[in-house]
Amino acid sequence: MAIKQISVFLENKPGMLDKMTKVLADAGITLRALSLAETKDFGIVRMIVDDVYETATLLKDHDYISSRTPVVAVMIPDVVGGLNKVLTALTAADVNLEYMYSTLAGGQSGQAYMILRVEDTKKAEEALREAGFKLIEEFPD
Repeated sequence: MAIKQISVFLENKPGMLDKMTKVLADAGITLRALSLAETKDFGIVRMIVDDVYETATLLKDHDYISSRTPVVAVMIPDVVGGLNKVLTALTAADVNLEYMYSTLAGGQSGQAYMILRVEDTKKAEEALREAGFKLIEEFPD
């Protein structure tokens, strides 16, 4: 089952990410993964957190614009070609990859997680499971 990612739109100026992460830290929210993409005027923070509902509510209460998106989290062994095997499984299933980022959050020694945004999460999950990859529904503490 896909996990939920929260995307937050921030103005691209000094201190904005600091301000947002302080709101989360003050509320006890744990970040499990984070990606920041930017343009000249704004940035998009994509994150996996320990409590999606609480985080979304907190962000709204602090006037942040955010959205929730299903993503696939797959464990990748830290070996040569590990990522390529994931991509090969997706390609064989004709699954389009929109973007991805990685995290070590909760990872076991020698392994990492890739967060994948794909057009069809169910199809991606099926292809990855058939290829022998472990998917997670939430990050362990």
